[in-house]
Amino acid sequence: MLRWTWRQLTSMRVALLLLMLLAVAAVPGSILPQRSQDAGKVIEYLGDHPTTGEWLDRLGFFDVYTSPWFSAIYLLLMVSLVGCIVPRTVAHARNLRGRPPRTPARFGRFPATAAGTTTASPDDVAAAVAAHLRRGRTFRVDVGGEEPRAARGRGPRAVPARPATRTVAAERGYLRETGNLVFHLALLGLIVVVALGQLFHYRGQAIVTEGRGFANAVVDYDTFDKGAWFRPSELSPFSLTLDDFSSQFASDTVAFAQARDFTAHVTVTEPDGAASKETIKVNHPLTIDGAKVYLQGNGFAPEITVHDAQGQVAFEGRVPFLPEDSMYTSRGVVKVPDVSSGLEQIGLVGYFLPTAVVDDDGNARSVFPQPTDPLLVLEVYRGNLGLDEGVPQNVYRLDTASLTPSVGDDGERVKVLVRPGETVDLPDGLGTITVGQEVPRYVALDLRYDPSLAWVLTFALLALAGLAVSLFTPRRRVWLRAWEDEGRTVVELAGLARGDDAGLQGEVDRALAAVPGLSPDTIPDATPDATAEAVPDPVPDAGTADSTKGQEASR
Repeated sequence: MLRWTWRQLTSMRVALLLLMLLAVAAVPGSILPQRSQDAGKVIEYLGDHPTTGEWLDRLGFFDVYTSPWFSAIYLLLMVSLVGCIVPRTVAHARNLRGRPPRTPARFGRFPATAAGTTTASPDDVAAAVAAHLRRGRTFRVDVGGEEPRAARGRGPRAVPARPATRTVAAERGYLRETGNLVFHLALLGLIVVVALGQLFHYRGQAIVTEGRGFANAVVDYDTFDKGAWFRPSELSPFSLTLDDFSSQFASDTVAFAQARDFTAHVTVTEPDGAASKETIKVNHPLTIDGAKVYLQGNGFAPEITVHDAQGQVAFEGRVPFLPEDSMYTSRGVVKVPDVSSGLEQIGLVGYFLPTAVVDDDGNARSVFPQPTDPLLVLEVYRGNLGLDEGVPQNVYRLDTASLTPSVGDDGERVKVLVRPGETVDLPDGLGTITVGQEVPRYVALDLRYDPSLAWVLTFALLALAGLAVSLFTPRRRVWLRAWEDEGRTVVELAGLARGDDAGLQGEVDRALAAVPGLSPDTIPDATPDATAEAVPDPVPDAGTADSTKGQEASR
C-alpha cells in the first residue's frame, strides 16, 4: 500500500494535479483581505460578515499563504516533483551511457522503411551510413553484425533465411528528455526560491509630502510586512527626502486630463552620509541597497490648522487627501482632539478640489487635476471620536454613527468652503480652520526587497528553454542491415519515432542515400504500405526491451 501511494504521489499526473491545486488554493488570497497586508480590512470584513467571517478565519482564509493547508499542498508538490525527477534523471543518465537498441529482426512493421542494392561491401555500407548518422553528433551509433540464420516461422510472420549481415543501430533525441528534466528541475527551483523569497523579503509603504522624508526603519513606514526569517535590524539605514513632485496632464480636447507624466525628485542619503539626487517615475523604480522604491500614487496634502473655541491650536499638520477620479477629486479626514477641557472632539470630512467650479446651487466639483483654483469642501461633526481610547484607527475614515453633524437653519448639513490662505469659522462656535497658502503634493512610495527575484527570472528562463527543447527535439531510432546476395549487397533501413514525426521517412531516405554505389533503380520504400499498416503500433523486440523499459520508467 505504501509503495503504491508513493508511486502515485511521484507520478507526473499527480504533480500536475498538485500544481493546479496550488493555483486554485492561492485564489482566496487575492480575493479576501490578508492580515499580513492589511489587518484593518480583515477587521472590517469580520465586522461586516460576522458569521461567514468567523468560519473563514477559522479555516485560515485571511492568512492563506501561511495556512497549514496551503503549506501542505506546497510541500506535497515539492515531494512529488523530487520523487518524479530523481528516478527519471537516473534512468536518463543510464540511457546516455548505454548502447542504442539492437537491430530488430523484422523491418516491415516500422512506420518508415527504405531498401536498395549496391555494389559496395556490407562493411563499406555500414561504415558510410554510420559516418552519415554521426555527422553533427546528433545520433549515437553502434555498428555490429549478425550470424547467418535459417528460415523460421510460417505465414506473414515468417522470417526468411539470411547470411551473415552487418548492422547499424542509431538513436537520437536524448536532448528531448534532457530538456524535460531541465524544465522540471527549473520548476522545482522556482518553487524553492519563491518560498525562500517569502521568508526573507520585506515590503513597506509610506506617504511622503514635499520637503519631508522618511528613514528606512520600521517605525517610519505606514505599513510594513516582512518574511518570517527577516530581522528589522537588517534594514539598510538610508533616508529619502521628497524634494519636489511634478505631474503633467493633457489639456487638449482629445485626451483631456489624461496623465502624461509623474516624476518624484528625491534626495537619498546613504549610511555614510553621502547624498545623491534621484528621480522616481511610474514603472521606473529607484534601487537602493537591493531594494526597489516604486511610485505607487500621488495627491495633495494641504496644510490645515484648527483652533478650538478657546483659541488653542487643536490640530496642525499636512493632511493627505486620496484621489477618487481622474480630476483628482480627493477625499480626506481631519480628526481634531479636545485639547481644551470641556470641549468636544471635532471631525472634518470632505473633499479637496484642485480646480473647483461651484454652481448656483452651491455644489462644487473639480474640472482639472492640476491645482489652478483649489478649494476645500468639508462637513463638520462633533462628539467622541475615540481618540483617547488607544485603539488604532483608519486615518482616512471617520465613523459618524455616534457623532453630531453641524446643520443649518434648513436642516441640511453645513458645508465649510476654504481656499488656500483663508481662515474660516467653523459652525456652532467650534473654532476656526486655516488652510496654508501653498498646497504641498505627496507621493505614496512602495519599497520592496526580495532576494529571490533574480533567481526566479533565471529558473523561469530555464523552464522555458527546457520546455522548448523537449517539445521541438524529435526522438528517432534508425536501423540498417546489409548482406551479400548473388554478388550484390542488399541494404534495408527502418526508422521509429516516439509519437508522430513527419520527418522520420526523410531521415531514413537520407541514410539510404549515403550508401556508396547505390543502384539507380533503388526504391526508397521497399516495404509495401499494406505491410506497414498491418501493425500500426510497432513493438520493439527483445533487443530493445531494456531501452523500452527505460522509456516507460521516464514517463
